Amino acid sequence: MVLGGAELPLGVVRQQISSAIDIFVHLSRLRDKSRRVLEISEVTGFENGEVVLNPLYRFQERGESKGRIVGGLERCGEGLQHTLKLQMAGMKPESWSRGEESV
Repeated sequence: MVLGGAELPLGVVRQQISSAIDIFVHLSRLRDKSRRVLEISEVTGFENGEVVLNPLYRFQERGESKGRIVGGLERCGEGLQHTLKLQMAGMKPESWSRGEESV
């Protein structure tokens, strides 16, 4: 839509993104040339012209072994805020906020 020739203001584009996307998964290449998921964030809304994110998991580096970065995703933030779609799919997201694995 943005590249389709319509001259949309940046705020409108960001608002469209915030209403269309539920979760962001941020992938990046690390200094050891591996590609990892560095952060998983929930889109919680749109305020003051910016997409509001709630970080759920962040990659925490624990060191190196044989030239490879060692680490993993760790829970952070306040937990999942918008759970209606998961509930409608029959999942029990309330257990996720307590750190239980339900998948």
